[in-house]
Amino acid sequence: MIINIVNADLEKPVSKFVNILFILLMAIPMAAQVDTSSVYTDTVDALTVVPTIEYTMQRKTYEIAGISVTGADSYEDFVLIGFSGLAVGDKIEVPGDQITKSLKRFWKQGLFSDVKFKATKIEGDKIWLEIALKQRPRVSDIAYNGLRKSEQEDLEVKVGIQKGGQMTPDLADRAKKIVKGYLDEKGFYNAEIQVLQFNDQDHPGYVKVAINIDKKDKIRVGRLYITGNEALSHNKINQVMKKTNDNHIINLFQTKKFVANEFENDKKLVIEKYNEIGYRDAVILADSVVPSKEDSTRVDVYMTIDEGNKYFFRDITWVGNTVYPYEYLNAVLGIKKGDTYNLKELNKRLNEDDDAVAKLYTDQGYLFFSVDPVEVHIDNDSIDFEMRMYEGKPATINEINIVGNTRVYEHVVRRELYTKPGQLYSQSDIMRSLRELAQMGHFDQEKLVPDIQPNPEDGTVDITYQLETKSSDQIEFSLGWGATGLVGSLGLKFTNFAIQNLFNPKSYRIVPQGEGQTFSINARTNGVYYTSASISFLEPWLGGKRPNSLSANIFFASQTGYSDRYYKAYENLYNNYYYNYNYYGQSDYYQQLQESEADPDKYLRTFGVSIGYGKRLSWPDDYFSFYGELSYQLYMLKDWPYMILTDGNSHNFALNLQLSRSSIDNPIYTRRGSQFTIGLKITPPYSLIKGTTDAQYAQMTTSEKYNLLEYHKWRFSGKVFTPLTPDSKLILMTRAEFGYLGHYNKNAKSPFETFYMGGDGMSSYSSYSTEYISMRGYQSGSLTPYDPAVGRNMGYVYNKFTMELRYPISLEQNATIWALAFVEAGNCFADIKDYNPFNLKRSAGVGVRLFLPMFGLMGIDWGWGFDPINGSKQYGGSQFHFVLGQEL
Repeated sequence: MIINIVNADLEKPVSKFVNILFILLMAIPMAAQVDTSSVYTDTVDALTVVPTIEYTMQRKTYEIAGISVTGADSYEDFVLIGFSGLAVGDKIEVPGDQITKSLKRFWKQGLFSDVKFKATKIEGDKIWLEIALKQRPRVSDIAYNGLRKSEQEDLEVKVGIQKGGQMTPDLADRAKKIVKGYLDEKGFYNAEIQVLQFNDQDHPGYVKVAINIDKKDKIRVGRLYITGNEALSHNKINQVMKKTNDNHIINLFQTKKFVANEFENDKKLVIEKYNEIGYRDAVILADSVVPSKEDSTRVDVYMTIDEGNKYFFRDITWVGNTVYPYEYLNAVLGIKKGDTYNLKELNKRLNEDDDAVAKLYTDQGYLFFSVDPVEVHIDNDSIDFEMRMYEGKPATINEINIVGNTRVYEHVVRRELYTKPGQLYSQSDIMRSLRELAQMGHFDQEKLVPDIQPNPEDGTVDITYQLETKSSDQIEFSLGWGATGLVGSLGLKFTNFAIQNLFNPKSYRIVPQGEGQTFSINARTNGVYYTSASISFLEPWLGGKRPNSLSANIFFASQTGYSDRYYKAYENLYNNYYYNYNYYGQSDYYQQLQESEADPDKYLRTFGVSIGYGKRLSWPDDYFSFYGELSYQLYMLKDWPYMILTDGNSHNFALNLQLSRSSIDNPIYTRRGSQFTIGLKITPPYSLIKGTTDAQYAQMTTSEKYNLLEYHKWRFSGKVFTPLTPDSKLILMTRAEFGYLGHYNKNAKSPFETFYMGGDGMSSYSSYSTEYISMRGYQSGSLTPYDPAVGRNMGYVYNKFTMELRYPISLEQNATIWALAFVEAGNCFADIKDYNPFNLKRSAGVGVRLFLPMFGLMGIDWGWGFDPINGSKQYGGSQFHFVLGQEL
């Protein structure tokens, strides 16, 4: 340290006293970024005599009498002083290490372009210090040049340069690396990036940052050259390499841009593929990427492979097993002596598959189970394995915690769980619990993840179900066009209803909630011709202890017919069109007449009630359930020309029985599992009980014949969901349906409960007398056959087969969207004697589905019907179908 002294009383200018500066130089070696050549430099009071201090002299200890900060207006002084590690009252050596360490602290942050410590005054053993800082500039604006908007938005988040933040050299270098890496992933391997700074003239201390990017041409893979491969063909290796594919027609829909990181991953995939077919020693001896001679925007990839020998499994022994004998473990493993060596398949059979060896143990409580396959002997092309197992002790469930449930009472969630405190741990029970939670519909199915915390010390495990609540209540409001004009509907569905809380105002959110019951109310009308209303209730856990359901439903519908004047006007319109061709202006008149000529003395009214009881079964397995329902419907008709029964009342007392099995994992976007249902709906056989003869039937009026409806109705439906990709996104759904409406007496075939097939399967009106069956690619009801016995289109038998590919677009909680492509085949028949399972109408098409928690399932399909109906193709061809609240 050198300190210069000046005395104000000396008149002669002396060169060594000209500058009144205190320059404190640090000679201790530091990092390259630390400037230690000038530690202290400042003017001292002219009357103060300060001794000259150099680094060659002995160190002297001073007490810090004061610390000030200059040049850092953006920070509070006390913050910087505290950060320096120095404080008033501290004793420091001059020269010494304390100042050097403090300097390093400031330089390490990178927020300052210059850091100096100055001595403003020295008196005796006291010293006054000044921390002189020069801040790096702040960013006033950022410009990305040479990028698309979407690319800029991606990089803005990653780069980390923000307006108002300080700009440092490290930040600029980091930005270049991030942009370079981002463009490399997109195939712009030769991109050039510059990060430039310009002083902002309007804002001193600020700079404008420009990130200039010249992406150059995208680098793509030209040709893939492989040598040394015999067991795997060139095309097979090309398919295995997911990203580095050559420019070949088979890779038309695969990415062919060159990305170095993806190339490294693809090489690993090639070796893994060789291992799967027994070549455990396969290696890539050399690889290179060179510019293509044919195209400057492409590179050719060369690989030399040494496949090695092909190996086979020989003897497999088990060590440490006490729960299961080795014979049973070998059977579960499914790998036999002489099978091709495949370490990937071995690990899957040990730990990953749904029926893996590990699953045997984890389902019996052995949470701490592990198995390590070890190669113990290699003889030529054969390998002996020893399965070294640690079974441990069975783990008992200690605590079951539920986190994130803000919608239903906790006991409603807990009753759905298959895991209970005190039980042995079971992986299958956890997976089944997740399925049941998903089926409730109150939680986001995509985020159902259990947190399993084992406690090896005491052999217990804590399980936490982390839930994210979503609303599953639905509002339906729709407008449609029916035969008599505009039809509007309004429906409310509450899936967390609590009838127990009717008199508990605190539980109300529109209706009392909390118990997971379902309450629905629906109304539909077009004002004059049609009105319907229904109310339904479902208690899924009757009594709260067993999963036995109770359901109830009541409904009413009324349809009004047209007046005689309307039919006469329609007849005149028909004659004018076909005979006189005087159609102009007639259609408007016909439409106005249609909307105004309702006749209240012509109607079909339906009233119905039902009550049902469901029970979850434990045999054959606990995916089975049984449902029984008693129902009554009263059909009241007056001068109704659209059915064989035109006047009178018809009573429908029926027992509905259903046996179902459902193992689907998700009720909205299902990835795996199946649903099968077989049902029978029967009425008492009145004609058999009474012994009514054909002669007696011949003398009856239609009102007398159908006063008490009798039939037996059989239904079967089955759906299977199969994931086609490892990520379980692309799903194949296959479905088969069959329905048959039978009779006890051929003279009393029911005109109600028949099938109406074709179109979207939805009616503009809610008809309780006909079951609508969808068949995409054909007009509504066009596949319903004409029954000459009754002179009406009525279907008594149908079957349908569907294959549908589904792929999700969004699986977010607020909107689940997926696209689909389908092929269908089906038909409807007037009698079981006419049924032919090979006489099917075919169609194919595409569609999209949207599930909104508030509104339920919606969608649109386009289908093409390939086959004529009754010799005419006008009912098929191109057809659009709308979906609202149901699957097609």
